[in-house]
Amino acid sequence: MKLSIILTITAFFVFMLSIRGQTQKDSLDIKQVALDYIESQHHAKPKQFERATHPRMVKRTFWTNKKTGKEYLRETFTDAMILLAETYNQDGDKFPDNPKKEVIILDIYNKTASVKLIADDWIDYMHIVNLNGKWQLVNVLWQFNDSRKH
Repeated sequence: MKLSIILTITAFFVFMLSIRGQTQKDSLDIKQVALDYIESQHHAKPKQFERATHPRMVKRTFWTNKKTGKEYLRETFTDAMILLAETYNQDGDKFPDNPKKEVIILDIYNKTASVKLIADDWIDYMHIVNLNGKWQLVNVLWQFNDSRKH
């Protein structure tokens, strides 16, 4: 009797953990969001960028005022990034032939994920959220590898 109760309780907790756990599909979808973000710039595909991001996505970095030398926070929003994806690499000369795009999932918890994207000249730290069954990019904090470029 005790054994059946213990097995039932154990099975219940294993079942509950599996409900909350992330799936391999979640990991693949999260990685695809990061790839869509960077590849949309590589290939000048704004629709690919739109597919990956929430309409209220914010991208931030620090920048330096050239006259005063003071640093400040610079923000870019979804609409400007869509335009960037459309225009930045139209001539195909902004990236190497085989651009770096290493995606590292730092953490996934329930409906949120933190991701690091290592590109050729910069890194992006991303927050990705699952809304209505779709993983979407909502925050980006980035910097050049050489922070003096800011």
